[in-house]
Amino acid sequence: MQSTNSLAKMTNYRWTIVALLFVATTINYLDRQVLSLTWDEFIMPEFHWNENHYGTITSIFSIVYAVSMLFAGSFVDWLGTKRGFLWAIGVWSVGACMHALCGVVTESWVGLHSAAELAQAVGDVAVLISTVSMYAFIVARIILAIGEAGNFPAAIKVTAEYFPKKDRAYATSIFNAGASVGALIAPLSIPFLAAAYGWEMSFVVIGALGFLWMGFWVFLYKKPEQNKFVNSAELNYILSDRESKDELEMQASAVQEKKVSFIDCFKYKQTWAFAFGKFMTDGVWWFFLFWTPSYLNMQFGIKTSDGLGAALIFTLYALATLSIYGGKLPSIIIKKTGLNPYAARMKAMFIFAFIPLLVLLAQPLGTFSPWFPIILIGFGCAAHQSWSANIFTTVGDMFPKHAIATIIGIGGMAGGVGSMILQKSAGALFVYAGETKMTFLGFEGKPAGYFMVFIFCAVAYLIGWTVMKSLVPKYKPITDL
Repeated sequence: MQSTNSLAKMTNYRWTIVALLFVATTINYLDRQVLSLTWDEFIMPEFHWNENHYGTITSIFSIVYAVSMLFAGSFVDWLGTKRGFLWAIGVWSVGACMHALCGVVTESWVGLHSAAELAQAVGDVAVLISTVSMYAFIVARIILAIGEAGNFPAAIKVTAEYFPKKDRAYATSIFNAGASVGALIAPLSIPFLAAAYGWEMSFVVIGALGFLWMGFWVFLYKKPEQNKFVNSAELNYILSDRESKDELEMQASAVQEKKVSFIDCFKYKQTWAFAFGKFMTDGVWWFFLFWTPSYLNMQFGIKTSDGLGAALIFTLYALATLSIYGGKLPSIIIKKTGLNPYAARMKAMFIFAFIPLLVLLAQPLGTFSPWFPIILIGFGCAAHQSWSANIFTTVGDMFPKHAIATIIGIGGMAGGVGSMILQKSAGALFVYAGETKMTFLGFEGKPAGYFMVFIFCAVAYLIGWTVMKSLVPKYKPITDL
């Protein structure tokens, strides 16, 4: 009876912590989106950019973010959850705000005194402006990427501190929803901030949200054992499935003895399968994230600061949220067929790999209305997120626990490299297509270039799945690593 009464009076402060993680993830995605929603309409004319400049910036962000993910978890473990998260969001907020200084840096370097003078420059001065400003944005983008890489490792560590194992997946799904919410809020706020107060202010306002969050984190977060807002009943619930101290020390000792090197991991086809799947597909998501606003302006003359532009981008990411059902499909397959988890996941991924083929129709149907490509790309983004959720879990199916973080890091690196190549190649292709009036399947100039990239994005998942299946045709867990 005492236990039941205690549970009835249990506090629920752990959900306040999840709300903080949700807001941090929302801010994370907002900061990442500011450039893609402002560069084409506001920044490009001032600095004389073309798609090649933008492609270089986004490609470097992708690879730095991927490399930083390899070390972010260890950094948070080293500093501790509270300080580690503060450092992560502090660094990326500084990086976000630094974008606003790129114009000042460029003016100072080239000896001009205003944005109007930068925009009116011609010849060699214009080339110098584009180059200097690009490198200024790259520096800001690198700092943003380094900080943003710490969000998910820190948030996952917090959920492990504040939730028993049975509730962690649910808590993670809640804070992870911040990514979708951030993507939805971005087109409804950022372009209008830039139009009303200047593109610099959009970076400052969105970046400053991180500093505001840090204030709440300092006062509201402590480990549950030390938090006055967590009563004994809630603490007992949080710790309900924790092992004893002796068991934890034995597990830590066993993991220490089984340190896994990158070279050891590459001996297995399973590593190559996961890495190739990430290499082929991660860049597709980043391409749609970074380039769709520019595509709408180039193809249809629709700016993100227009009501229609905001509605189109909002619709794209609203459709992408359909991916919340993607994680359920393998469970349904297992229940109906009795397949092992790996086989069920691969079957689900095979289904998801066909959905991006809809993107093949984006350009042809775009001749009728901009809504067609946005809707088709939205379905492609939803398929990507469903694919991504399942490809991550194939690692747990095949590798021992002590190797999972290393394999995930390798896959993240492979995805970053693939994204870097796609972003840079796309930017160069669009410039070339525009300058040469290249034709492709009835489209000319930059629309032809976009059509070519859309084709790659559409088939990337089937290529990735085929190679993965060829390398690991059947469920074969690794036991000797």
